[in-house]
Amino acid sequence: MDTNEYHIAVEEFSDRLYRFALKLCKNESISRDFVQDAFEKVWIKKDTINFEKVKSYLFRTLYNGFIDYTRKSKVISIEDHHIDPYTTTQNHDVNEVLHKALNQLSEIQRSAVLLKDYEGYNYKEIGDILEINETQVKVYIYRARKHLQKFIGKIDAVI
Repeated sequence: MDTNEYHIAVEEFSDRLYRFALKLCKNESISRDFVQDAFEKVWIKKDTINFEKVKSYLFRTLYNGFIDYTRKSKVISIEDHHIDPYTTTQNHDVNEVLHKALNQLSEIQRSAVLLKDYEGYNYKEIGDILEINETQVKVYIYRARKHLQKFIGKIDAVI
């Protein structure tokens, strides 16, 4: 693809790409960024891209960029939603929240989780330490993790 064909692609597909991006993310400025990134990638690879396939390349590139963005946003939004010292008036310590969650577990669940996740013992070793069988260890750890997940998922109630 030469420079002239690149300019033709910009003229033909920029509006459609923008509308597609806007439907995906529902944010005008981010949509413009996706379109710009897609055209930038085409410009970088213009010598290897066939002009007849530039449309599909642009849309696929934009979509892949959107997928990457949403994956990153989920991580950021979970962190921001649960523990963000800039949006809350108080700065909450992650360890404090975790200790509150752990304190709600039964003693055996708490011990099993701490031995497994913090100390790195395997199920057999934990069973020997707590004097229970491996199956019971797995059940206690599973239930404890579910409780912790539920508790931390409702961290707004703690904050």
